[in-house]
Amino acid sequence: MQLFKQLDELRSTVADWRRQGMRIGFVPTMGNLHNGHLELVHQARQHCDKVVVSIFVNPLQFDNPTDLSAYPRTLAQDCDRLGDLADGLFTPSAELMYPSGQQQQTRVQVPGIAEVLEGALRPGHFDGVSTVVCKLFNLVQPDLACFGEKDYQQLALIRKMVTDLNMPIEIIGVPTVRAEDGLALSSRNSYLSEAERAIAPILAATMKELAERMQSGERDFAQLIEDGRQRLDHSGFKTDGIDIVDAHNLLPITEHSQAAVILMAAYLGNARLIDNQVVPL
Repeated sequence: MQLFKQLDELRSTVADWRRQGMRIGFVPTMGNLHNGHLELVHQARQHCDKVVVSIFVNPLQFDNPTDLSAYPRTLAQDCDRLGDLADGLFTPSAELMYPSGQQQQTRVQVPGIAEVLEGALRPGHFDGVSTVVCKLFNLVQPDLACFGEKDYQQLALIRKMVTDLNMPIEIIGVPTVRAEDGLALSSRNSYLSEAERAIAPILAATMKELAERMQSGERDFAQLIEDGRQRLDHSGFKTDGIDIVDAHNLLPITEHSQAAVILMAAYLGNARLIDNQVVPL
């Protein structure tokens, strides 16, 4: 695996791969890699000849400076975990990504989808996500990119951005990878204490219960959400948001909706955990 810190090294190598007729896959990450990230790399490998992974803790998408400074940075461990799974690892600096500083950075905004649900809870967050992903796409110039379905709204945002900007990039959503007890794998799970880690699977269990009730025909979404909130709060979580919306456009469910998605977000200690499940209607 080649390590790229400078843009000219990356672009020269990718250009050489292209001259050989190779298809380029890309997996953007913020590091602290776990098996969910590695599954993204495996999926990219299945569709491409060469795979580039990026690690960049993007300050533009953090609304809390403390969260940014505390985000785990484990580059040596990440390199060991990747091993030969990837062909290239791109680790740009903040100066490379934002040479004029964050305040002067041109931003990419995806209207509508960036302002609802998670976007309403964290104003500006998705502008930071779309901006950095757009920049990384321009730097790496992949044919295909893989994103986890755990970040459901983020995946929808990236797909819309790629469509709206006519980017020649195929976006593949990869199913959430879970621990044996059901907890969705996340870099933020490392924030959990041993006691909190024992409680954490209740988030997925609550979501699954709501999904089963919907599959049984329940359609009082407000009551389902309230029941889910009470279970989480009584279990030691601080619920940040539970939403049940159209899985296609993240708008309120209508008689024409074919599937719903349950979106969960809750704090457990210092960790903000998210999860989702799609339910056919």
